[in-house]
Amino acid sequence: QVQLVESGGGLVQPGGSLRLSCAASGRAAANYVMAWLRQAPGQDRELVAAIYTASSTYYADAVKGRFTISRDLAKNTVSLQMNNLKPEDTAVYYCALKPRGAPPGAYSTWGQGTQVTVSS
Repeated sequence: QVQLVESGGGLVQPGGSLRLSCAASGRAAANYVMAWLRQAPGQDRELVAAIYTASSTYYADAVKGRFTISRDLAKNTVSLQMNNLKPEDTAVYYCALKPRGAPPGAYSTWGQGTQVTVSS
């Protein structure tokens, strides 16, 4: 059973940067798609970015050009570099994974979430 632990959230001013990290323990996650999703108060959870390999990534339109997802297979980690943060990026961010080939949205393993707040 894979377990996910996120770190790196916090409070940042608009235009600032944060880096989120997620460590997967247990069974290696090499054959899984790893992703970051977020949920703002009163809103549905949304997929922010996902990665299988360095050449196989997905970004939501709202974060394209500002966020970068990366993974280190040797360390079993996935990171989300967030630049030029906006107040609308405020949310709880979750690391998640799903088997490659599973339907979109079929994330079966989740981290506990980390709060990101963008405010002046």
